[in-house]
Amino acid sequence: MNISSPITNIKGIGEKTAKALEKINIYTIEDLIRYYPRDYEQKIDLKKISEMNFNEVNLVEGEVCEMPQNIRKKNLIITKMKVKDETGQIYVTWFKQPYMKNKFNLYEKVVLKGKVTLKYGQIQMESPKVIRKDELILQSSQQLFPIYPLIKELSLRSLTDFINEGLNYTKGQLKDFLPSEIKEQYMLCEYNYALSQIHNPEDEHALEMAKKRLIFDEFLYFQLGLLMIKNECFVMENQFDFKQVNLVSHFLTLIPFELTTAQIKVWKEIKNDLQGERTMNRLVQGDVGSGKTIVAVLALLFAVENGYQGTMMAPTEVLAKQHYKSLLGLLEPLGIKVGLLVGSMTKKQKQEISAEIEDGTIQIIIGTHAIIQDPIKFHNLSLVITDEQHRFGVKQREKLAGKGHHPHVLVMSATPIPRTLALIVYGDLDVSIIDELPPGRQIIKTYSVQSSYRERIYSFIEKEIEIGRQCYIVCPAVEENEEIDLESVIQYTDKLKIALPSSIRIAFLYGKMKPKEKNSIMESFSEGDIDVLVSTTVIEVGVNVPNATIMVIENAERFGLAGLHQLRGRVGRGVHQSHCILITDSKADITKKRMKVLEKYTDGFIISEYDLKLRGPGDAFGIKQHGLPEFKIGSIFENMDVLKETHILAKKINEEDKHLTSEKYKCLGDLINASLSQSIGQISL
Repeated sequence: MNISSPITNIKGIGEKTAKALEKINIYTIEDLIRYYPRDYEQKIDLKKISEMNFNEVNLVEGEVCEMPQNIRKKNLIITKMKVKDETGQIYVTWFKQPYMKNKFNLYEKVVLKGKVTLKYGQIQMESPKVIRKDELILQSSQQLFPIYPLIKELSLRSLTDFINEGLNYTKGQLKDFLPSEIKEQYMLCEYNYALSQIHNPEDEHALEMAKKRLIFDEFLYFQLGLLMIKNECFVMENQFDFKQVNLVSHFLTLIPFELTTAQIKVWKEIKNDLQGERTMNRLVQGDVGSGKTIVAVLALLFAVENGYQGTMMAPTEVLAKQHYKSLLGLLEPLGIKVGLLVGSMTKKQKQEISAEIEDGTIQIIIGTHAIIQDPIKFHNLSLVITDEQHRFGVKQREKLAGKGHHPHVLVMSATPIPRTLALIVYGDLDVSIIDELPPGRQIIKTYSVQSSYRERIYSFIEKEIEIGRQCYIVCPAVEENEEIDLESVIQYTDKLKIALPSSIRIAFLYGKMKPKEKNSIMESFSEGDIDVLVSTTVIEVGVNVPNATIMVIENAERFGLAGLHQLRGRVGRGVHQSHCILITDSKADITKKRMKVLEKYTDGFIISEYDLKLRGPGDAFGIKQHGLPEFKIGSIFENMDVLKETHILAKKINEEDKHLTSEKYKCLGDLINASLSQSIGQISL
C-alpha cells in the first residue's frame, strides 16, 4: 500500500464511507492526510455550573430542565433553554437559530461550550456550541485539537481516526520535495513533521511551524506550475496569419460610441499578440461595466476577417445565451454567422450546429465550457475566449489543439484585483488592464443601513416596481445551518411575499437548485417576468438586466469587499438611477470600514486595494467570487508575505532550471508535472 492507494485500504472505511468521503474530494490516502483542519480549539476542562468563570469561554455538562422556546422580538427570533446540574442552573440563548428549538429533549444530557456572563442575577451562556460526545473525548486527549470541515455522514471522531490511520500508514513514505538549501534559507521544518503537526500539534509553536511549511510549499508549487505553463506557451509558435484589420476598422465606425483610451490600449496589446511570433495567453482585467466584451468582440472579428473561427465560452448557459444575443445584434449586419452551443439543446440541434462548426459555416461559436469536452470538430479555430475560473492547463491546451492548431487564448476577468497580485496569481498569463469606465455611466448610489430600516426598504422596492423596475435581494445563507445563523433564502422569500403586495412577482434562486431550474429563473428575470429575485451569491457574474435598479444585500458583513462590489455591479446597467442597499447590524470595526469604502468608492481597483487590507472572518464567500485560486491551507490575503516570497523564489528557480530536470529540482519537477493535468484554477499540488 502507498499514498496513492484508495481510502478503502484504511481500517473502517467501507464502500459507504468511501462514497461519503468522495463528497469532500477524498479518494486516496494522500487526499485523506492532506485534508487539513479548518481550525483548532484549546483544551478546556469540563466544569460544574457553580465553578464556571464569568466573561470567559467555559465547557459545562448539564441536563435540559426546561424545553427550548422561540421568542420573537421585532425581526429577531431568540431561542431560550434552561440547563442544570447538581450545583446550579444556567440560562442558554441562541439568536436567529429557531431550529435549535427542536434539537433537544427534556432531561437530555448536553455539553455546551460558550462565553458565560452574569446578567440580572442569572448565569447566562449566549450562542454556545453543542459538543458531541466524540468531540468531548478528543478535547480531553490533547491541548490543541483539530476541527475539520465535516459532512453529515461523518463524525469528527471518525474522520480524525481515519486521518491518523492514514498518517500511520504513510510514515517514512512521504518524500520531501524541497532541496535542503531552500529549507535552510527559509527556516522551514521537514515535510513529514509538518504533516504530522498540522493534524496533531504538540503546541502552538509546532502548529505555526507546520503551517509555515505547508503554506510555503503550496504557494511555491502553484507558482512554479504557472511558470512551466508560461514556458510551454512561450515556445508555441503562432500558427495563424493575422493581417487584415479592415473589418475591425469598419465595425468601429458602426458602433454608437467611441472606445475609451484604456480599451484602445488593451485592443492594441491583443492585436500585437495575434500578429506576434508566439501563441497568445493573455488576461484582460476590468471593472464591472468597463467594456471588456467589446474588446473581446474586436478579437473575434479580427479572427473571422483573416479566415479563422473564434469561440467565446461563458461559465453558465444564461450568460452564454446573453452573449449570443448581444453578438448576433452586433455582427449579423456584417454578414458574420454566429452560433450557440449549450447543454440544454436537443441532440438534433447540437448535431446541426456541430456540422456547421465543422464545415466553417459558423464563424463565431458562443457556448459553455462543454465546447472543449464535447466531440466537436472546428474548421479552423484560432481564438478561444474564456473566463478566469476556467483557465487552461497543458492538457486542456492539448485538447483544444486537437480541435484546431494551438489556438490563442484570451482570459476575461470580471473582478479587479491589484496589479501586483494579478501578476502573481495569474503568473502564466500576460496581463492587460481596462482601468477606465465609458463616459456617461450613472454612479450606483450605495447606502449602509441597519435591519430596522427593512420596512422602508420594502416600501422603496414597491415604488420602483410600480414604475416598471426590478430588484435583486441577496442572502448569504442557503438553508438552515448550525454554523451560519442566518435565515434561509426560502424562508426569506416567504416573509417577503407577506411584506410586499401580492401583485409583485417574487422568485428565489439558490446554489443547490438544478441547473435547468436556475437557467429558467434567470431567463424569466432577464425577460422581466419576475419583479424581485431573492438569491444567494449564485447570481451569474456578467448577466445583464438593464431594468434591475435595486440591489439589497442582507447580512452584508458576511461578504468581503470584492464580493459586495461584484454584487453591486449587477445593477446600474441601464439608463435608470440604480441603488445598492447594504443591510447589517454588525458593530464590528471591520464591517463599518468596509461599508464606508463601498459608500465612498465605485472604482473596483481602489476597492480591491482596501479588500486586501480589510480581510476578516466574514470572507467565507470572497475567494470564489474573485475567481482566484483556492488553496488547501494558504490564503493569498492572510499570507500575502509568503506569496510574494515564493513568487521571487519561483522566478529564481525558473531562471536556474526552466524544466526542473536537474538533480537538485528533479523531485520538484516530477511533482509539478504530475499536477499540471488539472486546470490552473484548480491546481492541486
